[in-house]
Amino acid sequence: MFKLFSSAAETCFHLMRTQWLQQNSLCLKERTSMGMQVAFLAFYVTHLALKWFGVVRNRGYNDVEEDLKKQSITVKQSFSYNISLICSVSIFGTHCFILLLLFRDSVVSRCGSSVSVFSAEVSQAFSWLIVSVAVVKIREKRLVKFPWMLRTWWLCSFILSSAFDAHFVTSKHKPLGFQDYADLTGLLASLFLLAVSIRGQTGFRLLEANGITEPLLLGGETEQDKKDSSSSTSPYGNATLFQRVTFSWINPLFSLGYKRPLGKEDVPDIDVKDSARFCSHAFDQKLKTTKEEEGPGNAFFYKTVLRYVWRKAAINAVFAVVNASTAYIGPYLINDFVVFLSEKQSQSLNHGYLLALGFLSAKIVETVTQRQWIFGARQLGMRLRAALISHIYQKGLLLSSQSRQSHTSGEIINYMSVDVQRITDFIYYVNTIWMLPIQIFSAIYILQKHLGLGALAALVTTFMVMACNYPLTKLQRNYQSDIMNAKDDRMKATSEILKNMKILKLQAWDNQFLNKVKTLRKKEYDCLWKSLRLQAFTTFILWGAPSLISVVTFVTCMLLGVKLTAGAVLSALATFQMLQSPIFGLPDLLSALVQCKVSADRIASYLQQSETQKDADAVEYSSNDHAELSIEIENGAFSWEPEPSRPTLDEIELKVKRGMKVAVCGAVGSGKSSLLSSILGEIQKLKGTVRVSGKQAYVPQSPWILSGTIRDNILFGSIYESEKYERTVKACALIKDFELFSNGDLTEIGERGINMSGGQKQRIQIARAVYQNADIYLLDDPFSAVDAHTGRQLFEDCLMGILKEKTVLYVTHQVEFLPAADLILVMQNGRVMQAGKFEELLKQNIGFEVLVGSHNVALESILSIEKSSRNFKEKSKDDTASISESLQTQCYSEHNISTENKALLAAGSSLCVLARTILVAIGGLLTAETFFSRMLCSIFRAPMSFFDSTPTGRILNRASTDQSVLDLEMAVRLGWCAFSIIQIVGTIFVMSQVAWQVCVIFLPVAIACVFYQRYYTPTARELSRMSGVERAPILHHFAESLAGATTIRAFDKRERFIRSNLILIDSHSRPWFHVASAMEWLSFRLNLLSHFVFAFSLVLLVTLPEGVINPSIAGLGVTYGLSLNVLQATVIWNICNAENKMISVERILQYSKIPSEAPLVIDDHRPLDNWPNVGSIVFRDLQVRYAEHFPAVLKNITCEFPGGKKIGVVGRTGSGKSTLIQALFRIVEPSQGTIVIDNVDITKIGLHDLRSRLGIIPQDPALFDGTIRLNLDPLAQYTDREIWEALDKCQLGEIIRAKDKKLDATVVENGENWSVGQRQLVCLGRVLLKKSNILVLDEATASVDSATDGVIQKIISQEFKDRTVVTIAHRIHTVIESDLVLVLSDGRIAEFDSPAKLLQREDSFFSKLIKEYSLSSNHFTGSNDLLS
Repeated sequence: MFKLFSSAAETCFHLMRTQWLQQNSLCLKERTSMGMQVAFLAFYVTHLALKWFGVVRNRGYNDVEEDLKKQSITVKQSFSYNISLICSVSIFGTHCFILLLLFRDSVVSRCGSSVSVFSAEVSQAFSWLIVSVAVVKIREKRLVKFPWMLRTWWLCSFILSSAFDAHFVTSKHKPLGFQDYADLTGLLASLFLLAVSIRGQTGFRLLEANGITEPLLLGGETEQDKKDSSSSTSPYGNATLFQRVTFSWINPLFSLGYKRPLGKEDVPDIDVKDSARFCSHAFDQKLKTTKEEEGPGNAFFYKTVLRYVWRKAAINAVFAVVNASTAYIGPYLINDFVVFLSEKQSQSLNHGYLLALGFLSAKIVETVTQRQWIFGARQLGMRLRAALISHIYQKGLLLSSQSRQSHTSGEIINYMSVDVQRITDFIYYVNTIWMLPIQIFSAIYILQKHLGLGALAALVTTFMVMACNYPLTKLQRNYQSDIMNAKDDRMKATSEILKNMKILKLQAWDNQFLNKVKTLRKKEYDCLWKSLRLQAFTTFILWGAPSLISVVTFVTCMLLGVKLTAGAVLSALATFQMLQSPIFGLPDLLSALVQCKVSADRIASYLQQSETQKDADAVEYSSNDHAELSIEIENGAFSWEPEPSRPTLDEIELKVKRGMKVAVCGAVGSGKSSLLSSILGEIQKLKGTVRVSGKQAYVPQSPWILSGTIRDNILFGSIYESEKYERTVKACALIKDFELFSNGDLTEIGERGINMSGGQKQRIQIARAVYQNADIYLLDDPFSAVDAHTGRQLFEDCLMGILKEKTVLYVTHQVEFLPAADLILVMQNGRVMQAGKFEELLKQNIGFEVLVGSHNVALESILSIEKSSRNFKEKSKDDTASISESLQTQCYSEHNISTENKALLAAGSSLCVLARTILVAIGGLLTAETFFSRMLCSIFRAPMSFFDSTPTGRILNRASTDQSVLDLEMAVRLGWCAFSIIQIVGTIFVMSQVAWQVCVIFLPVAIACVFYQRYYTPTARELSRMSGVERAPILHHFAESLAGATTIRAFDKRERFIRSNLILIDSHSRPWFHVASAMEWLSFRLNLLSHFVFAFSLVLLVTLPEGVINPSIAGLGVTYGLSLNVLQATVIWNICNAENKMISVERILQYSKIPSEAPLVIDDHRPLDNWPNVGSIVFRDLQVRYAEHFPAVLKNITCEFPGGKKIGVVGRTGSGKSTLIQALFRIVEPSQGTIVIDNVDITKIGLHDLRSRLGIIPQDPALFDGTIRLNLDPLAQYTDREIWEALDKCQLGEIIRAKDKKLDATVVENGENWSVGQRQLVCLGRVLLKKSNILVLDEATASVDSATDGVIQKIISQEFKDRTVVTIAHRIHTVIESDLVLVLSDGRIAEFDSPAKLLQREDSFFSKLIKEYSLSSNHFTGSNDLLS
């Protein structure tokens, strides 16, 4: 019964369709054409009328025309304009000729109505006459774009021609007539006009009287745009339409790259519209408009991106839709081709050749449109990436302190490197959204034509398979969020560890933090495995889908009694094969969609973070012309926290007149730096008013140095003026330092100033501030990192000399610089407790005398040894650094996979796919984990010289971007290489079975393919490497800018740094854009070669006599041949992709083989558990050099530090003090000689055994993200009671108890929520817990006040009474009380004796240091009397 009902329904449907076609289809073209012509003419007449009455006008065109009339300029015609004119005139001529033949009855029309035919031809001829005239007028008006009405007409004409002409010509079995050839001519001309309309540009160029050629610009563009466009040397921007279609504009670059390796200067510029400045400006306009409309929430970001990309995306969508449509012409024509082969005797060979031409034309259009939309998507992705990176950078410069605490630099770099890449990747997949419905419904239409109601079964099954993706996609999205969160945690920890690697090695914590990263990686690994496992299951479902659909469809046809002819079955199989593309592409689309959604939400959340208060809200600025007060704060209250229980600063009243010198002093954590931040507008203002008159300059407490030359750091973007520069350098005591450097002030500074001493970095940034010639100078503890002599010179020559007319606020702990101040502010608990001049504050006797008294106690301790006592001590760091960058390049691939068509084979194939996908996932992930573990261990075991010479950004790139390639892409790429080769070999085998002659043409074509690949590889490889190299500077510059954001804002240099960021983005975009273009260049040519093979096989099948080959088998060969172009291109494509991705493997392998430090533990030479119990240190003929080819830094050092004694180490900058300490900890290995501690040669024992037994407080205090407990006891070795005792001893107990979480109080990245002095006290707490028998103090109290310093020195004396203490300090009293003093000069021992004996000799180096220090204390004689 069911079968009978189905058969009747099928018969009824077929009958109705036949009758409708008979009645309407023959004249449908004429009637549709008539309607379109009438609509076009109506619109045209209406437009002319409105234009005549002045209602509308062409925007910008008249302005351009008027401007050009004033100049002697001629227009140089372009390829686009010429082809549009030729095609329009040819179509007009064709219709006129057909009209002439209709008058003579020489044309037999398909439509029976002569009136309809004649009317249609007349209307067409008239319309194309108007179009031809309009095209001619374009040249007279010098329009830069074709009018929108003209472009719309060309688009509609192509749709009309492709819909009717191609169908009637290819389905006709009789010999072709003139009408058929005319239709073909119109179709080809319409195709060219479609390409011109999509591009839209006329391509006209202006030829001026001086011979300069420049593009014609829209009148609405800015002058800057005109300048950029005229100066652009972009081959792409100057390319003709033909060059853009064939990508031949890149031929000169390939020619050069094939001859020799490309250099950076060989890569051409990108087009103006692709530049970062243009993209950033356009995106910024959309962002501001959308934010005002949408308000808070993530929706504003999505809407902004949509508004930014929609124009270019719409053009790409047109190409994608045409590509999807033409891809199904082949399957549509297969049945006709099989019928022709079966009935060859009764049909003309011309019809067969015409079918072959139809196949070839469809494949060429498919290739052109496919290459254009893929290239367009990548170009759009590049533009969006430039805009997003620029805005992430700009946001980073404005983040408030609260936002910086919630978004570490590692996380923000992840946004820029990973999240932006995922969003731009989705641009490639977005066209799949438009192509998917067209592909599905085109396939269903073809199936319905050949299988009838069986197509409904295919449609239902297809939608069921796609519906299965929804729950899987939702689950995959959750997994992707987990992966990104885990990656963020790992990258944050890695970034923090790399910045503080020296501390980890000195404290012997490297193993502990290595395990921490491994634990975070294990969490990320688990998330990756869940995601890949789900992806394998999804792939299994979707790979089995085409086979399932074909089985269900054919079974349904058998049940309904649908006749299955060979042609119908082959056409259906080809359609199922084409249907694989949308089904197989669905997992990639959904995965990209999920990743894009997660990344977009993260970036949207970041862009909504709070910023520093706007200038008008936080600080009222005015010019310095007539203002009496430079700085004024009235009833100010400020806080670092958004909702504080107690303000950081409260009841601030401050008035600073022009030219005043204001000193700010107070205990650690009293609010000194916060006061400067309130003037800069960096801290949140709760109430009050802040007024600043004049330009500001700021010197932070922690030196911020940029990579580049010393001169660049001092100039800071200002123009070089030699006289002004020399005065600045002299005032900042840098002349002697320049003499020490081989290139003087042109010496390159490493990352974070790694090859400069602390004092040199401080003086360089002071010189930076002085050179800016500001009105107000805010100096945060500028003298802490310099010795007494240099500090006095800075104070006299700089503050009281070159800045004598300027307003200066300086924070200081050195009391000797207070008496010269016009006003002294004493800070306590966030309030100004005292304010006045030095003598006035001493008389008040309410706190200030404590600070001065502590200083005088120290001074008296020196005077008791020798009246002229003062000590000089300076710290230097002899680290070297060099900077270069590298990164990665990102590519895409297309997957087209063949399936089996029988149920058992389909099931077996799907199971094999499941096994293959799981094995690839397991193998790939295990391999990635192995690579990561080796790289991680290699980096942690690398010597410190590696970190000194390697920028952190380069290491982070390998740990993030390159590792992501191994985690998620590398195994898939290699798998596709193998699978693509298997596919194409199978396709060639099937085609050769049908017509072995194909092999004759395939071999030379294969050779040509190999040649193209060899020709392509040298250029592509160098471009890929350059793209990787040029990307890392973006991240490096961003990391540096984030670290110095406060300084950048204080100097008002945001625009300069934003411009630098845009330049770096363009430097990366140049090679990246040409890499993408090169890949399209190769793919286009490979596709054309495969089309040639396919066309040859079709012509061969048409030419062979009937009976030589079975038509069904021939149809099978054609079915496989349809995908030959994609398969052949995919093989080369995947090989090139895999080769590009191998760069990431190569880079990770490079960091897996870093030369290692000495072993951590040597079992045969383990020291005793109580070693060192005495603490004696013996240096024997010690020589140290940083590299074999470098000169020795320490030379023949021979001396002994007795156990239990206090040793002071002093010397000028570059004398080798810090190197001696590094040699003691084996951060630098001796090149000659030995160091013996308690009769144990430290070069013979493991590094962990050595470093874990020594204690050190480094000059740069480092805190880690976490808690106070974690920072004091990262190895969890001590009880809470012991930790509290250590905190009390280092003066932090009360501060920590005041926190809500006590020992679990939060410490953010770099400890930025704690003052520098508090950070140094935490470092002191560490050594108090460790209680080593040997303690090294490297400027341990440089950032604390004199009173706190005195307490700390007392605690150290008590806690390390019978232990060896080696001290490097600028405060002389910490060295003057030592048992022995070692004076170093130029890497040699100048003096080594007790302080008393050295002072007995007036010509001793130590005596000279004491005298220099005493000179800066002469003005304290009066203050001593006051205190007494």
